[in-house]
Amino acid sequence: MKNKRLLITLAIASTLALGMSAAHAVDFTDPKGDDNGPGNYTYPTDGVYKAGSFDLAKLSVTKNGNQLDFAVETNSRLEDPWGMGVGFAVQMVYVFVKNKEGGNAEVPPGLNVQFAPGHEWNKAVILSPQKKGRVLGEVTSKAGKLAGDILVPNSTKGSNRSIKGSVPLADLGGDGNPDAWSYQVVMQSNEGFPDTDSLLARKVNEYEGQHRWGGGHDGNCDPHVMDVLESASATQKQQLAYECGPNGESVKKATLQMFKK
Repeated sequence: MKNKRLLITLAIASTLALGMSAAHAVDFTDPKGDDNGPGNYTYPTDGVYKAGSFDLAKLSVTKNGNQLDFAVETNSRLEDPWGMGVGFAVQMVYVFVKNKEGGNAEVPPGLNVQFAPGHEWNKAVILSPQKKGRVLGEVTSKAGKLAGDILVPNSTKGSNRSIKGSVPLADLGGDGNPDAWSYQVVMQSNEGFPDTDSLLARKVNEYEGQHRWGGGHDGNCDPHVMDVLESASATQKQQLAYECGPNGESVKKATLQMFKK
């Protein structure tokens, strides 16, 4: 009887340990009210773009068996006004991961940012409301040499305020220890009819329109980014600072950094 009780106790302890392991996450929080890019971006005028819906609140990265779960939380309840069928529609999120030396300073087309030396990314996970096949088609046709480092979950879902997707841990490479990796999040706006130089990313113009962000530049020099992770030493405003030339060309590109817990 004693041996039976001991086995039961060990089984319960093992189950609890597995549950705790699955629930363990690396969390990053981001300030509220900074869904304005470098500081002066304005939302499109159409009512589907709800206040706070592009305001990054939190990134959680959870090792769950042989999967890595990504959850990006916003400061507004998610909605699906375009009938995408996945619980959200207007947002698109990039989670950039650095898990080894070197990597990519350049990013997929349409974001108009780069990464600082020493902060290069190795893998990027796209959380999009569009079907995986459509996103991968865009990656293949537009991302060039970066395509092999871009991952798309089989299923991306939105619920309440959180956008979630999972990818195999093996596909991310690195040392298999996501607690020690560095991350950056780019909050973007889902674009169903992108230009040829944009990977499903909605552009920012000088003036906002029905489905266009305002406060930027009509050239191709401003970051098409609503919100990113920041720290005291690398604020969002500092990372997204940019300069345009007289013909809309980039003189100083917005430069992001990676963050580690």
